[in-house]
Amino acid sequence: MGLLALWREALLAQKVLRGETRGYRHHPQLARFRELVDPMAGIASYLVEVHAEAERRGYRFDGGKIAAVRQPEQIAATSGQLTFELEHLRRKLTLRNPAKLAELVNQRATEMPQLHPLFHLIDGAVAPWERL
Repeated sequence: MGLLALWREALLAQKVLRGETRGYRHHPQLARFRELVDPMAGIASYLVEVHAEAERRGYRFDGGKIAAVRQPEQIAATSGQLTFELEHLRRKLTLRNPAKLAELVNQRATEMPQLHPLFHLIDGAVAPWERL
């Protein structure tokens, strides 16, 4: 997913968590945030990092769309889920952007990507909410 699509989906997730939409409410990725004591703090913190990455890349996303940021608890991300998502990204890039795939493979041939600061890595399988 491109950065713009990620931004838009995360903003939509924020609306869902606020109860401002009737659609998209059952998307499995929302489980990550709904499990938090303060789901809005989680999605806002996620959006802050997406916004920061956008700025590093020269994009101009409206940070004013992010809900008030509060310190969230961290979300556990399993090694199995991370591996699953990386493979999903590789399959998409194989079809959509082979040059970007080659760039990522060359940069990270032996290392795992850095996780968003909201997440911490634990051992485990693919998340039960994931559609396999």
